[in-house]
Amino acid sequence: MRYLKVTLVLGFLVSLAVGGLLAAQAFAPLDAALARFLGQASPAPVHPWVQYGLIAFFAFGIAWTTVDIPRSSLKAIVAFGALLEVIAMVAILNLHGQLFSPFASLVAILGSFTLAFLYSRSEAGGRKRVLRQILGDRVSERTFKRLIDSEEPLNLEGERREITLIVCEIFNHNELEDALPAPDYVALTNSFRRNVADFLVERGGYLDECDGESVRVVFGAPLSDQQHGATACEAAIALEDRLDEVNRECHTIWGQMFDFRLGLNSGEMVVGAYGSRRLGNYSVAGEPVEFARRLCRANLIYGSRILMGAGTFSFAEPAIEVRPMEMIQRFDDGSREEIYELLGMRDVLSFEELERRDLFWKGVVFYREQLWDEALSLFYSARSVTGADGPVEFYIRRIEQLRSGVSALDWNTARL
Repeated sequence: MRYLKVTLVLGFLVSLAVGGLLAAQAFAPLDAALARFLGQASPAPVHPWVQYGLIAFFAFGIAWTTVDIPRSSLKAIVAFGALLEVIAMVAILNLHGQLFSPFASLVAILGSFTLAFLYSRSEAGGRKRVLRQILGDRVSERTFKRLIDSEEPLNLEGERREITLIVCEIFNHNELEDALPAPDYVALTNSFRRNVADFLVERGGYLDECDGESVRVVFGAPLSDQQHGATACEAAIALEDRLDEVNRECHTIWGQMFDFRLGLNSGEMVVGAYGSRRLGNYSVAGEPVEFARRLCRANLIYGSRILMGAGTFSFAEPAIEVRPMEMIQRFDDGSREEIYELLGMRDVLSFEELERRDLFWKGVVFYREQLWDEALSLFYSARSVTGADGPVEFYIRRIEQLRSGVSALDWNTARL
């Protein structure tokens, strides 16, 4: 929309100026000289309204292509091609005994190209080129267009911003590698990466990382989103369902499935363009980035699928349903922070699921007060009749271990 508005303004100004020159017979001496050069004593001129139409066509067309095309060489090629077309029209119409004055069209092409090229070299005009160079296909086309039209300045040098990260990782690489031929292993794991990346990008995320270990997607940058926490939570829940479908397809094709987990974390992070001339991209940095990865791996301890930090919970609390997992020591200052399991969006869970959630929550409270019998009773009641519930089984197992004097694996003792 930004470039369309600029095109309309530039095209109108050039059309008005060149049309005025044509109406004032400013090109008459040049037309006479051209007629003598072509050997036409009294040629039949092309209708003036055709000239006005061509002026408008070239003024708006060259303005649009010059503003929209990112590469300067391609801008020039399009404009030069238009100039050749106009000159060719002179020769073709001359064969039919008509004099076509090219000067108004040539001035329209040169005028639109000059103004649009100058605009494209400005910060606003070069926004698309810079965004395409930095972001590439890491955002959806919808997000890319919103970034172009946004009045928010591009701060690629670095800034601190509150954002939310989703980290999604496969945790059975070794088993898959042993069970599958190399091409099948690559194909299966790529199906995971492709589906995660495409799904979250279409949900408004920025694909920050997609490698052999994990996929990391940012919400709230580079396009600001005040609801980044809730947006990321909704995307993570929908992604879980999508990956379950992909897993069923993988089992049909290869007889194997990937074990995926997700970690969400929100906080103030440094965003900007990182890297060198040879390799670089827009990315994020800071302790919250590493904490998101740790949350993703911590799912293996608790048997959960999606864990989130307190920051994400505070941003998205009105829109989500969670249950507490554990108070962990995140920093060296001794302070403790709650981490949560994401269950679903608000008003989506069934009555039975909400009841089980409340029983689990009460069980955690009794567990923290070391009231083992009361906690166990609640956890047994919170068990699902339709399948295993990893966090419930984790707490039952942990209480039994503590009672028998066995050291239980937790956030602080596991290697994350």
